[in-house]
Amino acid sequence: MNRRRRSSKQETPKQRFRKNTTFRMNILFFTIFLLFSALVLRLGYLQIVKGEDYKREIERKEEISVNTSVPRGRIYDRNGEILVGNEPKRAITYTKKQSTKTEEMLEIARGLAELIEKDAEAVTTRDKKDFWILLNKDEAYDRVSDKEKKAINSDETKTKTQRQRELDSLVRDKITEDDLNAMTDEELEVLAIYREMSSGYNYSPQIIKSGDVTPEEYAKVSERLNELPGVNTTTDWERVKNSELAILGNTTTPKTGLPSEKLEYYLSRGYSRNDRVGTSFIEEQYESVLQGQKTIAKNITDKAGNVLETVPVQEGQPGKDLVLTIDNELQQKAEEVVSRHVLSIKNGRNSQMFDRIFFVMMDPNNGEILSMVGKQAYYDKESGKYKVRDRTFGTFQDAYEAGSTVKMATVLAGYEYGAVNVGQTMIDEPMVFGANGTPKRSLFNQSGRVPVNDLTAITRSSNVYMWKVAIGIGDGSYVRNAPLAIDTEAIERLRHSFASFGLGVETGIDLPAEAAGQHPKLSQPGQILDFAIGQYDTYTTMQLAQYVATIANGGYRVAPRVVKEIREPSPDGKTLGPIATEIPAKYLNRINNSDGQIDRMKQGMYTVYYNPRGTAYSTFKDTKGYKAAGKTGTAQRNYYEADRNDPWFGKPTVNVSHVGFAPYEEPEIAYAVLAPNVSSNTGYIPHPNNEIAREMTDYYFELKKQRIEDGEAGPNTEGTLKESSDDTVIREGEGE
Repeated sequence: MNRRRRSSKQETPKQRFRKNTTFRMNILFFTIFLLFSALVLRLGYLQIVKGEDYKREIERKEEISVNTSVPRGRIYDRNGEILVGNEPKRAITYTKKQSTKTEEMLEIARGLAELIEKDAEAVTTRDKKDFWILLNKDEAYDRVSDKEKKAINSDETKTKTQRQRELDSLVRDKITEDDLNAMTDEELEVLAIYREMSSGYNYSPQIIKSGDVTPEEYAKVSERLNELPGVNTTTDWERVKNSELAILGNTTTPKTGLPSEKLEYYLSRGYSRNDRVGTSFIEEQYESVLQGQKTIAKNITDKAGNVLETVPVQEGQPGKDLVLTIDNELQQKAEEVVSRHVLSIKNGRNSQMFDRIFFVMMDPNNGEILSMVGKQAYYDKESGKYKVRDRTFGTFQDAYEAGSTVKMATVLAGYEYGAVNVGQTMIDEPMVFGANGTPKRSLFNQSGRVPVNDLTAITRSSNVYMWKVAIGIGDGSYVRNAPLAIDTEAIERLRHSFASFGLGVETGIDLPAEAAGQHPKLSQPGQILDFAIGQYDTYTTMQLAQYVATIANGGYRVAPRVVKEIREPSPDGKTLGPIATEIPAKYLNRINNSDGQIDRMKQGMYTVYYNPRGTAYSTFKDTKGYKAAGKTGTAQRNYYEADRNDPWFGKPTVNVSHVGFAPYEEPEIAYAVLAPNVSSNTGYIPHPNNEIAREMTDYYFELKKQRIEDGEAGPNTEGTLKESSDDTVIREGEGE
């Protein structure tokens, strides 16, 4: 019994667990105490013993990022011919440190003035005054009386900085012309150098002289760099254009730097204030591609601003190259042809209001612009003759009434809204609206009644057919001598249909500031009829090219583009680098017409060229090696581009236009010509539109044939030149 009873001194499992836990916790707390004590001792050591050393180390160093620009990307034509490149130039730069004093900079400027020649032409009167004050500080401020100083300093409504600024301004006013005229040429040269040195930012190289640095100057400065702190001899680059094509755009220079209106935009993207940037067209549109990746390094400086070391952060890469869709050989021919016609008309009679012509040729299948030309005449006082300047941007910014070239769009809109059927015949006759209305006629039919169908209406350019289609779109009816009965919403239906071709809307071209044209509000129903024949809304030449390309390719509106691909930087400026990005075609929409309806209009355009009654028959009847199709246009308008005081302001004039495509069966090119205000005499109308279209179409196929014979690709396609047969001729009367 006693053996079974437990001893009172024996521990239970619960007691043993509690005892072990207490022991372990004690060990844990003791360990934490030791670690915490060690940490406190270490922190005390760092703060008390080493604190001053680390503080001095922090104060000794400062990291300052410095960006060095790299050459911009080159721009090539579609065949690899360089249009815009970079030319290396010897340059002398100055980098200002934070600790650099004005007196030190002035001494360096004097030293440089002994070694280089610096033109003082850019020096302003303000620069001269500030420099005179710098050289004669005590005398300059003594010219301000104590009374004037007291009046400025006693104005407690202004801050100390504002009072100092007011005093400085008063000091400048005390500087006389005699003071400035007394400055020597040597002092002005020092000023010109000092001006460039002080216009930069700390640790950012500022160009003192570039481009015109002679080998002797470069060598002299290089030999004395140790005597000129902050001065360096290096290689700069200059943007060089091999083409006058305006859409290539322009860039700023290091002197002009970032444009003020976009300063914050560029600074937020890592640009420096004196960086070159594109300011217009391709240079601006593709800035992010052409700019490249700048070299970035960090200067480690002490508290005094002395550079201790320079640490590379990012290796620079030149900007990527652009390959344009433009064929430079085709472009140069177009510029010559258009320029010749501009001067011919301007030097002819009745040309008081005329000064420009536009031309666009594109691939209707993918939107690639092969050539775009705008030429404007101006009077050169020095030579006493008219000359031409580039206005290529006018192809997508200048809009005019285009006339009958839009008639295919009118008929196709009629098909869409059920106002006319394929092959439908209507009577072309003078139309009279109202009891005393003036007859409205087609040019080819002044008094008779001539049956025409949709095909013949395009061939002979029937205005009456278009008016009747427009009336049908507006659910109206025509009764001779009665007012026009039409739903005025018809113009919006027409505009909506026209927009599907690219007429009256932005085409989507990859260039900035495209214009959509003017869309006036109706003031009377009859203006719908003017719209139907292209004499109301205005269109750009680019819109006309996109419109005819849409017809040529079977109804697909494709955005025109001038950049074909982006390539990695060329290793030598001659050999193209690998493709980085190939720009795809951008299809915007398909028009609301069937293939049969589109083909019908293409047949009508064919007869414009090859039917004896076609409006362009005399110009295109004898094309060799290809068959084409097109439409001519004439629009009567009043001249409002001039100042109101101009004697020709508001006077009647004429625009002429032309659209077309070729070859007829498998189109490779679509083209548009627009020549506004060609004559101040509506009885005398020159037609450079038709002549330019024929010359450039001929040249395209001649160039293609020649390149194929030479074993090269054609200006637009690869392969062999296809001869067109006469089997596709559409004869007048077919379908009537």
